[in-house]
Amino acid sequence: MNRILAIDYGKKRTGIAVTDPMQIIASGLTTVNTYELHTFLENYLKTEKVETIVIGEPKQMDYTDSELGGVITAFAKALQEKYPAITIERVDERFTSKMAFQTMIDSGLSKSKRRNKALVDEIAATIILQTYMDRKSPF
Repeated sequence: MNRILAIDYGKKRTGIAVTDPMQIIASGLTTVNTYELHTFLENYLKTEKVETIVIGEPKQMDYTDSELGGVITAFAKALQEKYPAITIERVDERFTSKMAFQTMIDSGLSKSKRRNKALVDEIAATIILQTYMDRKSPF
């Protein structure tokens, strides 16, 4: 099987998570500067087999797009055009950053480590990926 990759797209930083090849475990991979995202993905996709890219879909509480909604939609379309063999999926990402921060608290990370926004983005991408996997699972 091929991996599933998840993206928590942000203005400055983008969190990335990935499954193992058997698609059992979702793990944080890294956080990259958003302006380096295309280069990162190009290099990663040369070395790893990815069947699906899951992109967080930021919505307001009333389900309207957030301020980044249009940018992320354009990004998703560009990815689909560049990598037509890879399925592009979208997952509601409301509250993922808050959930990531709470996960950091629950795991006992110090306040200084919880201020690491890159780690929050990576954990948020992992939550997006796990949400997708849970939705896809037949169990």
